[in-house]
Amino acid sequence: MASLRFRCLLLAVLCLLLPASVAAAPRLVRAHDVAIAYTETGSGPPLVLIHGFGDCGSAWEPFTAELGKHYRVIAMELRGHGSSADFEGPFLFEDSARDLLALLGHLGLDRVRAMGISAGGMTLLHAAVQAPGRIEAMAVIGAAHYFPEQAREIMRGTPGNLPPEVRAGFERCATRGAAQVDGLLQRFHGFKDNDDDIRLSPRELGTIQARTLIVHGDRDVFFPVDIPLEVYAAIPDAQLWIVPGGDHVPIYGHNQEAFMDTVLRFLAGTAP
Repeated sequence: MASLRFRCLLLAVLCLLLPASVAAAPRLVRAHDVAIAYTETGSGPPLVLIHGFGDCGSAWEPFTAELGKHYRVIAMELRGHGSSADFEGPFLFEDSARDLLALLGHLGLDRVRAMGISAGGMTLLHAAVQAPGRIEAMAVIGAAHYFPEQAREIMRGTPGNLPPEVRAGFERCATRGAAQVDGLLQRFHGFKDNDDDIRLSPRELGTIQARTLIVHGDRDVFFPVDIPLEVYAAIPDAQLWIVPGGDHVPIYGHNQEAFMDTVLRFLAGTAP
């Protein structure tokens, strides 16, 4: 029974991985100590997209065509993920936030709109704290400002007993094969001990200047609903959308149309 529960918990967040094809070959930019990959499509004001942990830029494929009609869409791949280079040490959100800010500097972008899934959303929260003026508006999806015990329980269980289909999801985005997959799984496991890096206080969240839309499923197996409520309460003038019956990333499948409609209006400055 415990094994089945563990399997379901992992699949809830990782089964959403999509084939890793992209519209254009990724470009690389040196961000501090690592080469960060990104792709571009569309035209208009810049919109940065950041995927979740273990995934890659293809996570946004169901949305990029429509988004590209309105925005210059820049899909960034987190350090160690997809075509971005590997690095030494643990995965730290303060580092991924600096990677994002370095990418913006490389592209000559002073201020952007952005969306992030899970670890991508946490990267945006950290970036918006580090450099409040750089993010104009952001949608954070299935993200948190700290790791609660129920998330750490899942992290402690990996990579041991990992279901083959979950590993296959990581493999679809791994451009460097099994070694890249194993490295990401070890770093995911290492999140169980992450206390200082991920934790953002209400005071820190209160410094965020970006218009913020928080999107969260009420059945998220990683982060219970009190997490987005705390983020919502701390960020000035934030908006909160709790998706009924939604899982860790509640923007696909039957929720996709509603998400696209809501986020386009939010990014444009119209209340959802």
